[in-house]
Amino acid sequence: MATRVQHALEHLKTTGVRITPQRHAILNYLMESMGHPTADEIYRALEPQFPSMSVATVYNNLKMFLEAGMVRELTYGDNSSRFDANVTDHYHVICDQCGKIEDFSYPSLKSVELQAETSTGFEVHGHRLEVYGVCKSCRT
Repeated sequence: MATRVQHALEHLKTTGVRITPQRHAILNYLMESMGHPTADEIYRALEPQFPSMSVATVYNNLKMFLEAGMVRELTYGDNSSRFDANVTDHYHVICDQCGKIEDFSYPSLKSVELQAETSTGFEVHGHRLEVYGVCKSCRT
């Protein structure tokens, strides 16, 4: 995982972004947790290490990571965006009870996108698949 974080930091440096300790910690947290945290969850996790860091600092860095294509923003209609450092093609399964989100792999649904374009005339830019259920922890 450290290699992934280092690669991301090098990418930021080449685009002229200064690597602050807070920026490094936020990126590291996102890439290590892979738990789709909210900005507030990131802030609460890092606040003991960076007591002077604000929630705005977390949001500003997340916005910069989004613009750099290093994270994805996941919105589910509850006004709390979650952030995913796994930018490869994958899908999510979401617990109806606790809200836990886990990644899972499935063959690409590009054929669905092509069919949507053919059927509607839309220019399709992507898709998102979510599966809902109850996680192991909530079932026990």
